[in-house]
Amino acid sequence: MATLSLHQLVKSFPVGKTRKQVLNGIDLSLNDNEFVSIVGASGCGKSTLLSIAAGLEDFDAGDVRVDDRSITGPGIDRGVVFQTYTLLPWLTARQNIEFALKAAGTPARQCRDIAQQNLELVKLGSSGDRWPAELSGGMKQRVAIARALSYRPKILLMDEPFGALDAMTRHQMQQLLIEIWEVHRLTVMFVTHDIEEAVFLSDRIVVMGKGTIDSTFDVPLPRPRHETMNRTPDFLNLQHQVLDRIRHPDNQF
Repeated sequence: MATLSLHQLVKSFPVGKTRKQVLNGIDLSLNDNEFVSIVGASGCGKSTLLSIAAGLEDFDAGDVRVDDRSITGPGIDRGVVFQTYTLLPWLTARQNIEFALKAAGTPARQCRDIAQQNLELVKLGSSGDRWPAELSGGMKQRVAIARALSYRPKILLMDEPFGALDAMTRHQMQQLLIEIWEVHRLTVMFVTHDIEEAVFLSDRIVVMGKGTIDSTFDVPLPRPRHETMNRTPDFLNLQHQVLDRIRHPDNQF
C-alpha cells in the first residue's frame, strides 16, 4: 500500500520574465514502511520534490497524496529533517521537542515524558537540559530527528540530514537512523548526494535526471544492515550502477 504518492508533478520557478521548469511529470510512490533514497546531480530537483511532499512548497500541476488523501500543506503525518538543524537556541534540547509537540496539539502534561522518550531513542537521554550551543553537530541533528519523530508521523522526509557532519559522525548517524527505522517502521524519503549512504540505508534508490525520474534500483541487501556491508561485491556493484546512471541520465527536457 502506497503511503506517499506523487502523480504527474510539475513545478517551475519564475526567472525574470520566464519560468524555469524544475520538475516535469514526476510519478513516484513510497510504500508503507519503505526507505527510499532520492539521488541525482545538483540542481535536478531532489530538494524541491521533498519540500513539495512535506507541504512546504506549492506546485503547478499534479497531485500529492498521503494514504490516498490529497495534501494541501504541512501536517503531523509527515516529519521533516533538514541539513540545518533549525533548533531554537533559547530552548534546551528537551524544550525544542516539547515545543513541537505542543504545536502538534499534544496535551502539555504529556510533552515532557514524550520528549524524554525520544531523546533516549536517539541516545541523548542525559542531554535534555543542554542548550543547542552546547551540543555538537551530530547531537543537534539527533535532537532534530527526535523532534521530528516525537509526534509519531507516518512519513519521515529527510533532506541531506547528515551532509554537514564529519565522516565518522555521519556513519554513526546512519547506523542510528537504521536502528530507529527498524523500531518505528516509518516510510522514509531520504535525499542525499552520497551514493554509499543511499545504498547502505535504502530499500529502493530513485535516480533523478533533470526534473524527471531517470531510473530506480531495488537494494537487495539483507537487513539489519552493518557497516561491513559496504565492502561486499553486491554493495559495491550497486553503488557503481547508481553512480553510472547519475553520470549518464537518459531523460532530459
